[in-house]
Amino acid sequence: MELLETYFPELSDDQKDHFNALDGLYRYWNDQINVVSRKDIDALYERHVLHSLGIAKVVAFNKGARILDVGTGGGFPGIPLAILFPETEFVLVDSIGKKIKVVHEVAEALGLDNVSAFHKRAELTQGSYDFVVTRAVTKMEGLVAWTHQKIRKDSTHSIPNGILALKGGDLTDELRRYRKSVIYNLSEFFKEEFFETKVVVHVPLG
Repeated sequence: MELLETYFPELSDDQKDHFNALDGLYRYWNDQINVVSRKDIDALYERHVLHSLGIAKVVAFNKGARILDVGTGGGFPGIPLAILFPETEFVLVDSIGKKIKVVHEVAEALGLDNVSAFHKRAELTQGSYDFVVTRAVTKMEGLVAWTHQKIRKDSTHSIPNGILALKGGDLTDELRRYRKSVIYNLSEFFKEEFFETKVVVHVPLG
């Protein structure tokens, strides 16, 4: 928790309580359904929660905005972002039902009424959204194909509507056809070694 408060000092007491509860919730559910790797569970706040919140260093979601989290797994990046932006609506989808069960249970335990979760493939998800967020799910070509028709055209944020993907490694070939894409290095926001190779890729689609 100290890590989060270092980089997000404006957290309310409710937000702190919610973030604080994530450790116990994910340890419990990880024993039932493996959604976080065993070696990472002790680094939950750095490698999952703070990593997810890297997106918030790129854009602050508006009140009433709708965000689609594709391939959310156990709820990342959607759950941490939903705690940080309680007036933004988050729709979390994953093709693996047991992972969505964890998302449901965590969101219910925290009382996150701005989160809904569905056992569904991204391309079959209905609705329109300001942004699609995702973390290491697939290459950008697949993400764009699945979601480009779901992105609202009228943008009201500081950056154009589109995809915000947490990624790492050499993205030169993957992003070659997306000339308007912007890469944000998370090492510019977070000093921990883990973030040295981590980035947020923004592909505008609105």
